[in-house]
Amino acid sequence: MLLTMEDYRNRASKVLPRFVFEFVDGGAEHETCLRANREDFERIRLTPRVLRDTREVDASVEVYGSVWRQPFALAPTGLNGVIRPGGDGMLARAAAEMGVPFVQSTASNQRAEDVRAIAGGGEQWLQLYVMQDRRLAEQLVRRARAADYRALVLTADVPVGGRRWRDVRNGFSMPFRITPRIAWDVARRPGWALRMLRGGPPRFVNLAAHADESLSMEVQASLLARSMDRSLTWDSLRWLRSLWDGPLLLKGVLHREDAVLAARHGVDGLIVSNHGGRQLDAAPSSISVLPGIVDAVADRIPVFLDSGVRSGADIVRAQSLGARAVFIGRPALYGLACGGAQGVADVMRLLAEDYERTMILSGRTGACGARREQA
Repeated sequence: MLLTMEDYRNRASKVLPRFVFEFVDGGAEHETCLRANREDFERIRLTPRVLRDTREVDASVEVYGSVWRQPFALAPTGLNGVIRPGGDGMLARAAAEMGVPFVQSTASNQRAEDVRAIAGGGEQWLQLYVMQDRRLAEQLVRRARAADYRALVLTADVPVGGRRWRDVRNGFSMPFRITPRIAWDVARRPGWALRMLRGGPPRFVNLAAHADESLSMEVQASLLARSMDRSLTWDSLRWLRSLWDGPLLLKGVLHREDAVLAARHGVDGLIVSNHGGRQLDAAPSSISVLPGIVDAVADRIPVFLDSGVRSGADIVRAQSLGARAVFIGRPALYGLACGGAQGVADVMRLLAEDYERTMILSGRTGACGARREQA
């Protein structure tokens, strides 16, 4: 029986080969940032209010004129095809059915247009990595606009990829290099192996669409890992604004001065994020810096959070400290591993039920009431 997010995590570890599970589950270097994300959430106590009418709880939030049915959306995660072929589409479909956005990664394994079609009327956002050859970003943005993507999320915390020792030790690479250890891992997970054989190896199709679809996966992976544009500055936002007139969010903000600069340069929203502990291992947890960033922007733009959210109570904690809503990464991937689109839907339903219960028990009835109350 899967009752908690830890249950889904444990089940995912049993259906995925170890090298795939640890790619999803692991963090950078010593994983101190990864641990801090959870530890700092768990330190936050919610002080309940009593004798309040909690017969009706409204979980919805309004974001850029759209109403999300829940105070969370699915965060951008790359290489979902190593978990299940067609994983991006499964995530998008589950999000659409829940009435929340799905943010597709530049490093996804399905074309942006195809995922948009799978999601139907669901709200889609696009996460953008900017490469040294900026024509890639320009093309992706044009394609997103043509496919009716709602918002653009510029990830700012990956000038270079973090060093993830679990991946190094496991020999994780794209394409997969079959070592004796990996062969043994795969042999112990026949269901995963069969799905991979049927679906074919994952490819960075949104990169290949710009360059050459005949490029090997190895070349595509190298392009993504080594070609990030480290010359991006605040002035680069003007270039991006010339391509995109919809909501533009900046992801990876942890310093309050960067939050102020972002608002000053016309960014429409911030995602307080340390990339799930996968980049700078010495970085602070997202939840620990959230209040300072919310205070710094002073309601000029909405502030969101990712990294470390594992329960509905965590969502209430984040809202209590000023977040408009949160983005969910690993929990959705655990669900994807366990049951495809249905597994993702089950995880989101678990979060929604836990959120409602936590709101009732703490005397809150809506997102506005949750924000900036005593935590």
